[in-house]
Amino acid sequence: MVAGESAGAESRRQLALADAHEKAAAEARAAAGRFGIAEITEKQTARTLAPLSPLGYFMLADRCWPGTRRAQVDLIVIGPGGVFIVDTKAWAEVAIDQGRVHRGDADVTDELLGLADLADITQADLAEVGLAPGEVRPLIALAGRRDIDATVNGVRIVGERDLLRCIASHGNRLTPTQVDTVLARALTLFPQASAPPPVVASVPEPVLPLPSREAEQDALLSPEEVNDALLQGVLAQPIEEWMSFLHPQQAKLVRRSFPGPSRIRGPAGTGKTVVGLHRAAHLARIKSGRILVTTYVRTLPDVLRELLRRLAPEAVDRVEFTGTHAFARRLLQDRGVHFNLDPAQSRVAFDVAWRQIGVDSVLGRGTRDHDYWADEIEHVIKGRGIARFEQYADLTRAGRRHALNLAGRQAVWQLYCAYDTELRQRGIDDFADLVLLAEAELRREPMKDVYSAVIVDEAQDLSCAMVRMLHSLVGDEPDSFTLIGDGQQSIYPGGYTLAEAGLSVAGRGVVLDINYRNTAQIVDFAQRLVAGDEYADIEGVLARGDVPSSVPRAGSEPVISRCANRRELNETMVRRVRSVIKDIGTGIGDVAVLCITRRAAMDATAALLAAGLPVVNLEEYSGVPLEAIKVGTIKRAKGLEFKQVLIPDIRRVHTFSEPPVEGTERERWELTRRELYVAMTRARDGLWVGIST
Repeated sequence: MVAGESAGAESRRQLALADAHEKAAAEARAAAGRFGIAEITEKQTARTLAPLSPLGYFMLADRCWPGTRRAQVDLIVIGPGGVFIVDTKAWAEVAIDQGRVHRGDADVTDELLGLADLADITQADLAEVGLAPGEVRPLIALAGRRDIDATVNGVRIVGERDLLRCIASHGNRLTPTQVDTVLARALTLFPQASAPPPVVASVPEPVLPLPSREAEQDALLSPEEVNDALLQGVLAQPIEEWMSFLHPQQAKLVRRSFPGPSRIRGPAGTGKTVVGLHRAAHLARIKSGRILVTTYVRTLPDVLRELLRRLAPEAVDRVEFTGTHAFARRLLQDRGVHFNLDPAQSRVAFDVAWRQIGVDSVLGRGTRDHDYWADEIEHVIKGRGIARFEQYADLTRAGRRHALNLAGRQAVWQLYCAYDTELRQRGIDDFADLVLLAEAELRREPMKDVYSAVIVDEAQDLSCAMVRMLHSLVGDEPDSFTLIGDGQQSIYPGGYTLAEAGLSVAGRGVVLDINYRNTAQIVDFAQRLVAGDEYADIEGVLARGDVPSSVPRAGSEPVISRCANRRELNETMVRRVRSVIKDIGTGIGDVAVLCITRRAAMDATAALLAAGLPVVNLEEYSGVPLEAIKVGTIKRAKGLEFKQVLIPDIRRVHTFSEPPVEGTERERWELTRRELYVAMTRARDGLWVGIST
């Protein structure tokens, strides 16, 4: 070997080695850059979807691609809306045209095929646990982008800022039990990715700077954008999904603890009923006894039960839904207490008493007809369980406009006694008797340890005796008695105060003031009916009604049609129904026709059926989505919501801005206006009113 030859060879080897290291280092730095970008964008995507977690979604990040050792899936999202395989791309200059995806000049469509194949593999595997193939959806999220939504080769491509709305829009398709089953299977299909092998190098481990917190925050959705994304997602679903949707800002109220009886109130559209529904599910999970949810409206409990069955099936068996009268009836039957409820004979009994006592008394000589005094007996006297004239003589008759002097009250009491005598002689009871009998039975033998909580919806419509009866089931224990309602929506004569019922909610009242249901246009329109309206609130004060502090959604103005006769009104109503179905795209099951009277509801039903449109009576509606127009009285619609509402039986007198001067006529006029206010605020997206002479 020539002198120096080995040294020269080693020199060249070391130079080659240095070149190789430099090349490897350059490749490693490039790869590190790509992985660094992926780290930021994938974390960003996970934070964007974080608001889904309280809604029952689970995020599986950095999972192994089935059948491989190193390939990874960015994010698997599993929840009520199904299974979503999310791949985040930091692509700039993306163009989608004629089913092809271009990144600058490069066609990257084929890069989607792997994700589509993965969706097929996932569908096949999860089908083993009963998941329908269509519930697995591959998604590509373009980092930092918005207003992009296209589907190529079965893969949906959306902007990262649209991703939350995209997933939320699928609503509740899986029950919590199904979600748990799918999640367990997915954890096996997509195992946790292993840590990368250690770096073997003779250089010290680099110290990496922390990512900029400000940069991370700048990329996140604002709280308003998050709320809007969740809201817009559920708006696209059938109205039944919307009726159980809990806005994130309402969620903490569901879990709030109160040291005694509490009250949740607020104007129409602020989500009182849905808060009560979720609160029932929450209490069922943390309390040992049964939860009773009750209301005056006899058809509402069936709807609420169906809504809870979908949102919390694990809790529904521990929550009892019933109308207040139905509860009293069952209690008496279970305890063998005899009663004979006969509404038709009760009316006959009152007519007899009116002819005997009322016609020739000061009551019959006035401007009030006998219906006014029937209401006085039912709601003011029997609704409180008053047994002696002395109690009635100086009673504050909350909600009654017509002042009664002592002689007038004596005449009413004589009419009441004659009516009661007629009932007893006929051996029948009215609805007020049913409640008073149940209340007396609970005083005789309290119902102990059966119910751990009672939630009363539309509490303003109950009588004082009803509230006393229900309160006696649980007393003043923490989180045991919740009243939900709005005095502005009281549509029955008379009223009561909580003090009369023997309970207080002082310091335990909550007001919901953001209207998530209606559009601003619908709220403004409906508020004209009750602006300045005074009513006796159950807390014993004269109130003017709560007005929402905010109405985030906007829409079209309500439509008013003035018609000369009933035939023209029905024809216009049918055209409106067809228009919202065809032109607006509202599902036929999301349309409701609400009427003041049963007769008007029957007339509207006949007109719709004659036009070939399917109809379901609200008295038969149970909360299950149906492809039929819902028709019924406004009283049956309390607590419900619809995308489009039509009110075809408004009379011109109802639209007058000045109320009648006479007390009882003014009282009826105000009650009817409140009833129409209730009907109008059932409309989420659109409202039509038909006015006739």
